[in-house]
Amino acid sequence: MTTAAFERVQTARHPDRPYSIDLFNTIFSDFTEIHGDRRFADDPAMVTGWARLDGREVAVIGQQKGRDINERRHRNFAMSKPEGYRKALRVMKLAEKFGRPIITIIDTPGAYPGIDAEERGQAEAIAFNLREMASITVPIVVVVLGEGGSGGALAIGIGDRVLMMENAVYSVITPEGCAAILWKDAAKAPDAAEGLKLTAADLKKFDIIDEIIPEPALWTVADHDGDKTGDAYDKIANTLKQRIIAAINDLSKKDVATLLEDRYQKFRKMGEWI
Repeated sequence: MTTAAFERVQTARHPDRPYSIDLFNTIFSDFTEIHGDRRFADDPAMVTGWARLDGREVAVIGQQKGRDINERRHRNFAMSKPEGYRKALRVMKLAEKFGRPIITIIDTPGAYPGIDAEERGQAEAIAFNLREMASITVPIVVVVLGEGGSGGALAIGIGDRVLMMENAVYSVITPEGCAAILWKDAAKAPDAAEGLKLTAADLKKFDIIDEIIPEPALWTVADHDGDKTGDAYDKIANTLKQRIIAAINDLSKKDVATLLEDRYQKFRKMGEWI
């Protein structure tokens, strides 16, 4: 039986759901992509660059899935390799240098587990990002757009404000992976999804995220007519845009010491059991 939580998982994976590049071209303007980690290669699963948000210059980083099989293979199904995380950190450091806020968009089933990624230091790249993001001196706003899977998501998920789409999911493991470990049966994924507490409502209750962005309709690019006349796609996207702007405006009022201390305390208290 499909549970309510697993229905959210399926919605988060909907093939017509907006991806990071869709938002870069809808919410932001003047997006200019930056390629490469300056150490090994460019990772198409992680898209980074500069953009403008309501006239403000910002750095944007997002995990990108593909619309068809060829693009999915090219993007590696949004599963980044070490060079992807290093590219993301490279852009974060540039943003810090030039005083630009950072917006990251999470949408991945997890980091790529292949041998080549492990050989090039997958775990180290993720861990390094966690450490460095904790001390970045400009505001960081995180958006959980679709799937947020394990360390592959958390590697760009250390932010001052974490926003999550109503139909997104955020978890330490996929329901299928959890079911395979616990019951040796991936068919029990709906039960695993219920137990993982991976929905936006659950995560807000646990203070893992700060705000839920409502999705009153199924949010798909197929609904986007491109004329900004108020279709469901644009309404939801505009709500997200306004919440990102509000978060950046609020965070920009803080001095660096307060920004860093609040970020530290935000993540330090996670996992407390009262």
